[in-house]
Amino acid sequence: MQPEPITPLAPRPAGRTVFTQRWSELAFLHWAVPPERVQPHLPAGTRPDTFDGATYVGLIPFWMQGIGLLGGPGLPYVGSFHETNVRLYSVDGQGRRGVVFVSLDASRLAPVLAARWGPRLPYLWSRMDRRRSGTHVTYTCRRRWPGPRGARSRVSVVVGERFEAGPLEHFLTARWGLHLSDRAGRTRYWPNEHPTWPLHRAAVDVLDDELLAAAGFGDLADRSPDHAMFSPGVDVVFGPRLRA
Repeated sequence: MQPEPITPLAPRPAGRTVFTQRWSELAFLHWAVPPERVQPHLPAGTRPDTFDGATYVGLIPFWMQGIGLLGGPGLPYVGSFHETNVRLYSVDGQGRRGVVFVSLDASRLAPVLAARWGPRLPYLWSRMDRRRSGTHVTYTCRRRWPGPRGARSRVSVVVGERFEAGPLEHFLTARWGLHLSDRAGRTRYWPNEHPTWPLHRAAVDVLDDELLAAAGFGDLADRSPDHAMFSPGVDVVFGPRLRA
């Protein structure tokens, strides 16, 4: 089946609210790679999603805010933390576009343990920080557990003017679900919905990263990303996981 159209808003409701959260102050750094390079990292029944023949590896540091359960208010302390994910772009047999997380470093241990034990997301506990000075935003990460311990990342971007997203920007950001494997090895699709991303141009000032290498893409951090942008963020709703 052909992938569904690329749309700035969710093509379908996420369903009954399972989680709410806000993704804030995100830097989107992306490298174009051949599709065959990411296929071994994808769950069964999914394939690389492509744009003009290429797929992308993303390094996304940001601030997770106010995770709430079943439509309730954001959880104090454990519901907000810094995160950096390495992610890929997937499409399943029903044509639904999604993301696949290779790693998710987070600065709170409790949500790391919950996400690893429950939905089996590859969260890792790390020491992290985010600082903003004018138009400069700097993200730092040093992995604590489970490893490779000490893997670090330092990313600094200069935030530019807001711009109107085109098809590639929607392809990289407007992903309406994630693909993951459950405990039985079955592939699931976890839908979400959120407003259209407000996007700004971004210039990479510093890129000193080992998280890409730890995820199996070590050569990418040796060069500048092919695409970089920044967003102040969006509010997000996740529905129930579905069969892929």
